[in-house]
Amino acid sequence: MGNLRAVLPVLALASALPGPAETRVTYSVDAKQSKIEIHVYREGFLKAFGHDHQISAKQFSGKVQLAEPDVSDSAVTFTAEAKSLTVVDPDESEKDRKEVQETMLGEEVLDAARFPQIRFVSWKVRSVAEKDDATELQVEGKLSLHGAERVVTLPVHLHVKEGQLTADGEVQLLQTEYGITPIKAGGGTVRVKDRLKISFHIVARKESAPL
Repeated sequence: MGNLRAVLPVLALASALPGPAETRVTYSVDAKQSKIEIHVYREGFLKAFGHDHQISAKQFSGKVQLAEPDVSDSAVTFTAEAKSLTVVDPDESEKDRKEVQETMLGEEVLDAARFPQIRFVSWKVRSVAEKDDATELQVEGKLSLHGAERVVTLPVHLHVKEGQLTADGEVQLLQTEYGITPIKAGGGTVRVKDRLKISFHIVARKESAPL
């Protein structure tokens, strides 16, 4: 009984002590080293006469606030300029690429003049696995596109080393969920699939502490 009485104050003191301090480190996206690609696929009776499309985002920015040791308190914001989306189809002529891009940015699809930005803001980050020096995350948030806002979950392969963060992943979206009607041609014999794929390789660098 005496030993128990001696131990109880120690346990109480230990429970009252603060745990390890949590910190948030801010990383800024390096657009020159990063890559975002959108893959659009064709379908229909005469799909062999159409082309899949590969589109690259050229102007974007973002920040990652990485929390340690509890990654669930992290946050991500990201913005891409719609007008910077560029058709890079390797198997099409320059003339055809230009026509596809004009259609993509025009009122029929993205309407980039009216909706100039594509934006993602996270509200939940969850660590699902750790392997070697990388972490698998599920990043949930709101994607704003074409005047519509929808909840999306991004699977992210995260690697942090020596002041640099890299994040890789891909996600599939339905155009119709954002008020976009997939393009059709030839009376619908060739058309763009509603579902598209976005793949990303993001490089972000640690911001310097203010003086």
